Amino acid sequence: MTPRTIYVDNNATTAVAPEVVEAMQPFFKGEYFNPSSMYERARGTNDALEQARRTVARSIGASDPGQILFTSCATESNNTAILGAIRANPGRRHIITSSVEHPSVHEIAKDLERQGFEITYVPVDNQGRIDVRSFIRSLRADTLLVSIMHANNETGVIFPIEQLSRLTKETDPSILFHTDATQSVGKLEIQLDGRFKHVDLLSFSGHKVHAPKGVGALFIRKGARIRPFMLGGHQENGRRGGTENVPYIVGLARACELAADNLEAEVTTVQRLRDRLEKELQVLIPHVQVNGDGAARLPNTLNISIHYIEGEGMLYQLDAHGICASSGSACTSGSLEPSHVLRAMNVPFTAVHGSVRFSFSRYNTEADVDKILEVFPGIVENLRKLSPYWDVKAASPRPDAPKA
Repeated sequence: MTPRTIYVDNNATTAVAPEVVEAMQPFFKGEYFNPSSMYERARGTNDALEQARRTVARSIGASDPGQILFTSCATESNNTAILGAIRANPGRRHIITSSVEHPSVHEIAKDLERQGFEITYVPVDNQGRIDVRSFIRSLRADTLLVSIMHANNETGVIFPIEQLSRLTKETDPSILFHTDATQSVGKLEIQLDGRFKHVDLLSFSGHKVHAPKGVGALFIRKGARIRPFMLGGHQENGRRGGTENVPYIVGLARACELAADNLEAEVTTVQRLRDRLEKELQVLIPHVQVNGDGAARLPNTLNISIHYIEGEGMLYQLDAHGICASSGSACTSGSLEPSHVLRAMNVPFTAVHGSVRFSFSRYNTEADVDKILEVFPGIVENLRKLSPYWDVKAASPRPDAPKA
């Protein structure tokens, strides 16, 4: 019999909320019109598009809906922000980012290096916290753009975007500041007209907040110099060619409303589930470490490394019990290479391959945590029997094992 699915990989993607599906339905049926069409029947579709823009803007504390650009995903939003800024500001060729960015920023940075741009990768400490002093030293007269994520997708560690963006603008107001907020939207309060007033560009994606895959957004502050990344028609005020995906945009707006309604639950109920799992696993399993334990983290994310075994084996056996988790970023989980995030944090050799990420949502329950606690310690015990570094009888590392 197939076990009941326990889904704790919400940093990879989320289930589409039933209310979101309901909101989208009319735009697959009677309201299927192109919002750019001039006839009367299309005006309702265009009105829904603009209402969605207002809703999304409000959800991230932006008073001007015209600052919202709809995209297909956060990866497109990140590409648009970074490459659009480069196209609009060709005189500068220095970019600052962190050493632990999502691949949709990290890979752009590496490609730009190959093109002759100078990239500064600001380091993090062993808890995943960004080195603010190194960040300050990296700001230069020829810096074009800063791109630093709001919260890390693997560890959940939150970066001080309010402080970093303020420092950037105090150094040089013409430096553009971009943040990938894909993991924080819907989990943390964001006020672009308030605490984040120095942020020029902010990216996020629908499928991390219980909207469908295939829709995202980019906040572009008025006055920020950025050229279109996708050329074509006049859609999105000339900033992105291509007919808008109205059903999905409406779904994104409804998901943002629901996220705002459930924000308190995110930082109470969801965090309680995460904290219980974190605490009890450390009691039940010897030689484990919580990555990012000493840093401010998203309320839903637990990244735990189990010393002396491989993460892939743990994931396969969790899957056999119907438990969906991951070893890090969904965009790289098919790779056997250790996480670049954990390497940047100097996670020791004995643990860097043995990480598992559990990420919760408002749809998880205490019963889900019960099941993980029931099966996961046994999985670890069985895999350690196969480890050349583990002494089964002593239930501890062998004397010749690498030190943690």
